[in-house]
Amino acid sequence: MASGQPITKLDVSTSQEEEQILGAQGYHLINVNLNEGARGNQVLLWFKKESGKTPVTRIEFSFTDKMKPGLADAGYEVVNRDLNAGVCGDHIFLWYLYGSTKYDIPIVDLTVSKDANEEPALLKDDWERLGCDLNRNAGGNIIYLWVKREKTSYIHEIAATVDFSSDKHMFELGFTRVCENTTRNAGGQNYVFLWYRRTTDKSKALTDLNISTSLQEESKLQKEGYKKISVDLNKGTGGNVVYLWHKKEGDQSIQAMALLINHYAWIEYKKAGINFIEKNLNEGNKGWKMYMAYM
Repeated sequence: MASGQPITKLDVSTSQEEEQILGAQGYHLINVNLNEGARGNQVLLWFKKESGKTPVTRIEFSFTDKMKPGLADAGYEVVNRDLNAGVCGDHIFLWYLYGSTKYDIPIVDLTVSKDANEEPALLKDDWERLGCDLNRNAGGNIIYLWVKREKTSYIHEIAATVDFSSDKHMFELGFTRVCENTTRNAGGQNYVFLWYRRTTDKSKALTDLNISTSLQEESKLQKEGYKKISVDLNKGTGGNVVYLWHKKEGDQSIQAMALLINHYAWIEYKKAGINFIEKNLNEGNKGWKMYMAYM
């Protein structure tokens, strides 16, 4: 099985019987329990690489029923197995797409991290971290799925939404949703999500990111030539108004960004020299402290 061959199918097992069935069907196993530390079922991810079949280009997760209609309407296929099987966390489901926009780049490899100290090396090795903690609200390790694409790609555009009404449209435009709401546990009714589109054209990449949590910081970033994503990442929480800013001038070409909810990750990313924005996305409210890193 050549590692450069695209992945064409995904599945999940939550029991030994399912493991045997998928193994017999020619699926390959990622041997990391997605329930690690949470004391639920052993949950394992499986994939296939079939010659001549359409490649998988995007993977998403849902952790609330409100996330499901947009994914289904945009043509994503769901793996109908709860990644938190056997524990009382969020019901998390994996979805995948055979995308055909110019922002869709085939996925050729997958890996799973279960410790913050594994993450920086993966980020530096051209892996893209998907934003959902697969043990979300279940206790246990903070676990992420990472994808490697057929070609080196860069973040070309970032957007944000404050509800689920435009999900289908965003997916159809080629966006990937960062499956961690920036308002997590912060009160209010809004689910605020960041989204990004990728490109293989290095010249079209974003070069710098920043965060403002006050009017003074907004003014400073504007003067420095940053452009604002005009969605308050703190909408509905009563906290500070928080904006994400970006640039497209400069030497760096951003390949990846990550929302970090784990204080061990803050330490590890800084130690590894990855760009770390020292601004809490939940500034002024009682939600999860959340920071952004990029490289």
